[in-house]
Amino acid sequence: MKRFHFALVLAALLVLGASCKPKQSAYKQVYEAAKEREMQQTASQPTTVVKDAGSLPPVEVSVRKEKVEAVYPTDAAGLRKFNVVIASLSVKLNAESLKSRMENEGHTVILAQNEQGMYRVIVASYDDKDQAASKRDELHRTYSAKGDTEYLRRTYGVPFNDLWILERQY
Repeated sequence: MKRFHFALVLAALLVLGASCKPKQSAYKQVYEAAKEREMQQTASQPTTVVKDAGSLPPVEVSVRKEKVEAVYPTDAAGLRKFNVVIASLSVKLNAESLKSRMENEGHTVILAQNEQGMYRVIVASYDDKDQAASKRDELHRTYSAKGDTEYLRRTYGVPFNDLWILERQY
């Protein structure tokens, strides 16, 4: 009889232990919902047309408006109204790592954080939208010429085909 009770308790513990584990599908659902919200937010932001400095036709420039603050006081002076963002990360350590890799390549990088806690990795900051758009296009051409998207994703953590402009709200 004791064996039966022991086996019953052991089976109950196994069932409880297995049911308490978070399932991968739950994480996937939350991730997909968050990604969908971000895409809707991006789609709801106004898109403006900026003429390139050359003789090229007008280029669509997606500008997102957010309230951001510099993470480090030393970066605050460099943070202007229009910023070229190469990555948006939720983990500060990852943003700092990307910042150091980009600084090793000669870029002046600013880390900013928005009201939702996302870290924006900014490689250029200007008071003029046209300058920001030109820099974004220049960076896209430069890093696209270095190789395929997977190489860039492995090396830097971002593919450099999704650079965007952040208009800082005060």
